Amino acid sequence: MLQHSAGKDLYAFQQVSANHLSFRVAVAGSGDRLLLCLHGFPESALSWHHQIAPMAHARYRVWAPDLRGYAGTTRPTDLDAYCIETLLDDVTALINESGSRHVTLVGHDWGGIIAWYYAMRKPTMIDALIVLNAPHPGCFEREIRRWRQFHRSWYAALFQIPWFPETVLTAGHARVIGAIFERMRIQPEHLPDDIVHLYRQQACAPGALTAMLNYYRAALLGGGAARQQKLGYPVIDIPTLVIWGLQDCALARENLDGLEKFVTDLTIVKIENAGHFVHQDDPQRVTHEILSWLQRHLQRS
Repeated sequence: MLQHSAGKDLYAFQQVSANHLSFRVAVAGSGDRLLLCLHGFPESALSWHHQIAPMAHARYRVWAPDLRGYAGTTRPTDLDAYCIETLLDDVTALINESGSRHVTLVGHDWGGIIAWYYAMRKPTMIDALIVLNAPHPGCFEREIRRWRQFHRSWYAALFQIPWFPETVLTAGHARVIGAIFERMRIQPEHLPDDIVHLYRQQACAPGALTAMLNYYRAALLGGGAARQQKLGYPVIDIPTLVIWGLQDCALARENLDGLEKFVTDLTIVKIENAGHFVHQDDPQRVTHEILSWLQRHLQRS
């Protein structure tokens, strides 16, 4: 078990065998109430370092895995290994390995997309859902047809091209990856250059960028998004909190419009002075909103 310190936050890394992979998981806390935190692109479990210790201090058990292909987790090479169905199986396997009976699934960006689908397809596995700056697929399908979202999503089409995006994104020690954070962060003091440097290092590992881009390729070229669309989007009945940084330049805030049609027990928190990396831009506010909402939910139930 490895110890990692990021500022005042201390947590441990351990390897967890799940779904035939070895997941590197940042762990903290104890008990039977698990917060399973799924990161986005192009990050890793490190993205939750502001939240892990406060969540553990609030008597939650926290697991923040590197998703498959990222950082310290096994990196399959086949495109099919990154289809949405397999990503959902990863979540189930991690929950089962944790042994926890009460699970709140937390996701940001790609982790949020996985969380949305998981709540629709496997609702009995989790007690609550928390999503940060990741659109519900039903809302996104509407918005991608409109210019306000379409012009922000051009990169997803570029990512479908073989090898070229990897070459561009890893050039100059992943200079473009660093530029993504530098352009999109709103409060740099909470997402400093040393953290960005770690993300750049992770992206430069052999095969890492291909694995990260395969999430997009499996969804589009691999047909994962189309398969999910055919299944439909059943209404989510479990309590759901959505936190949205309004200065997100990748996702239009209109992705929140009509969300209540897909979720019966919905709370939306909008944070003005934060962008796409909302939990790193305004970590104290995000952590407070999560823990306050969970406390109200637990008291109610």
